Amino acid sequence: MAYTQLKPHFTPSASVEEISSESSHYLLTIPAGKADKYRDAQLDDYAQITRRRFPHRPPIAISLSTRISSKNIPGTWGFGLWNDPFGLSIGYGGKPWRLPALPNAVWFFGASEENYLSFREPAGFDTGGKITRPTQPAVNGFLAQSFRSPKFHPLLVLAGLVFPFSRKLTRRLMSKVIAEDGISLDIDTTDWHRYRFEWGEKRVSFEVDEVQVFESAASPNPSLGLVIWIDNQYAAFTPEGKIGFGVLENPEPAWLEVKNIEIQNK
Repeated sequence: MAYTQLKPHFTPSASVEEISSESSHYLLTIPAGKADKYRDAQLDDYAQITRRRFPHRPPIAISLSTRISSKNIPGTWGFGLWNDPFGLSIGYGGKPWRLPALPNAVWFFGASEENYLSFREPAGFDTGGKITRPTQPAVNGFLAQSFRSPKFHPLLVLAGLVFPFSRKLTRRLMSKVIAEDGISLDIDTTDWHRYRFEWGEKRVSFEVDEVQVFESAASPNPSLGLVIWIDNQYAAFTPEGKIGFGVLENPEPAWLEVKNIEIQNK
């Protein structure tokens, strides 16, 4: 059965068009523009409620079909569950104010090259030549990704104290608090594909066209809300300690089309 609890939200000149309510078919569009303002179109089911009342908990499976206008959209786009950790949805009107929180999420995420969406250290070796991190973290591109964070951890206090002096050390401390996992997917996202992810209490799994592409023990803490979005925003916190955050120019309008959104509570 199609999921009908999603509500549209969008910035000026962006749009969310409902093509068919029976098949939960929508077209999310942001206009072309310079790097001078935030442009976003999204569907979500948590805008009017506090974070502790977000509607989804494990075990749950979510599936939907999507395609996008281009493989190289400046900004981010995607679909999945998260806890809106930075209150980025504030600004559409009528939303409760939320304190910042550590990220909890399970999603398919598209991110342009300006983004660096991982706290993990790059692959490398110790001084004795032993491999300590065998794989590169998934930082941009089209990702299957999950984050698990506690509400609080003592290392956060230390991270806050050292941040003015060493962003690089701050990032390393955050990596010890935030569990994450993800992979980059080589998929033509401009074609229709069927995506599915399962969120269990101890594991998450991802499927594309009924084939499992990733599984991880980094299962997020509840409660989470469902979001489907496209925007011109980027965020980066690199291993060198460089922080970047802002909006990007969109030379062309960009859109995300989605249909047949289904949720199965197990």
